Amino acid sequence: MKRTPYVRAAVSVVLLAAGPVAAATSASAHAARTATAVTATTRADTDAQGAAAAALKKYPGYVESLDQDGAVWHVNVVGKNGKSSSEVIVSSSGAASRANQDTGQDAGEYKTLIAAKVGAAKAMKAALAAQPGKVRSLDWDDENDNGVADHWSVQIKSANGDTRDVGIDATTGKVVLADSDDDDGGDNG
Repeated sequence: MKRTPYVRAAVSVVLLAAGPVAAATSASAHAARTATAVTATTRADTDAQGAAAAALKKYPGYVESLDQDGAVWHVNVVGKNGKSSSEVIVSSSGAASRANQDTGQDAGEYKTLIAAKVGAAKAMKAALAAQPGKVRSLDWDDENDNGVADHWSVQIKSANGDTRDVGIDATTGKVVLADSDDDDGGDNG
């Protein structure tokens, strides 16, 4: 019967000694889960909206166009004064760097873009509301093609792989044209 107090004391010592090890093991497991979550987050590709925002942060002004080339986005930004423009490269992680800059341009060339009530971000949002999917490119069009006034041409790839060009009016934000471009040979309707 004298053994019972010694056994209890030995078990208590083992539990006290193992407590910090168990806590460290638990903390280590939590850190591993957190690191995995962070890695998964940083591996996510930057979408068109994120690329436009990153480009404007690097070079403030007005997005004129953007398109995806593999894992990077090429974003053309017109400076706030309309006299300069820059191509900004945005990586899949959202890092932006200037590739080319053109200064001394005629401010009148970008007058309609600068005056547009609907900018690139709103145009992409409106196009995605009309045609769900992912934006693959965006272009400012002030050529009045097909009798359509200043508008944004937004190319969207749907979940089934079809590509659709959606025109967004630069004043109202409404869809002015929508064309199908069947990449996979199927019928887009």
